[in-house]
Amino acid sequence: MTHPSRTAPSAAERAYRHLKQAILEQVYPGGQLVSEGEIADATGVSRTPVREALLRLETEGLVKLYPKRGALIRPVSAREIADVIEARRLVELHAAERVWPRRAELRADLARRLEEMRRAHAAGDISALMGADRSFHAAVVEAAGNEILAELYHRLRDRQLRMGEASFRLSPGWAEVALAEHAGQLAALDGDDPQAWRDAVAGHIDTAARMLGTLR
Repeated sequence: MTHPSRTAPSAAERAYRHLKQAILEQVYPGGQLVSEGEIADATGVSRTPVREALLRLETEGLVKLYPKRGALIRPVSAREIADVIEARRLVELHAAERVWPRRAELRADLARRLEEMRRAHAAGDISALMGADRSFHAAVVEAAGNEILAELYHRLRDRQLRMGEASFRLSPGWAEVALAEHAGQLAALDGDDPQAWRDAVAGHIDTAARMLGTLR
């Protein structure tokens, strides 16, 4: 008997995962129109599960469907960038204050994630770098102990990955800046000044806002 956790994903799930990853990695950039047939050929499934996948992605705000034409990959808008940055400030700065008393344990976790970022950068793997970058920030939020805020932050993940992927490709030097600023956050955790730690977190968000401004 097949164990439930080992059941192969459905055709619709395979199409969904393929297309979502392609959108996040800018294989299908914002503004591009893709057809159901194109996706079906790429994933090896029929058009019916592709249609299900596209409906799911439309509810997530990643595509806009046009009957008989296909799906338009939604471009990243200036409003979306501003909203994501504002949400990040609210959640991450609150989390930064909450985690300070437990900074020793958190630092070890963040150091490991920073090393993952460095390895991905050395390998030229932008997608892996972005994934490690997001996990670095998520670790701080999760360590704050508020499950509702952690869930909210997790829901921002796909938007942040798509924006980050685009900005890293448009501005290659951003990777070095991000690595240096993450290292600065670790250095702040080694000190005894909670404001320096909060400022390091806030400064990194400010830098992200400036870099994402190039997408507008």
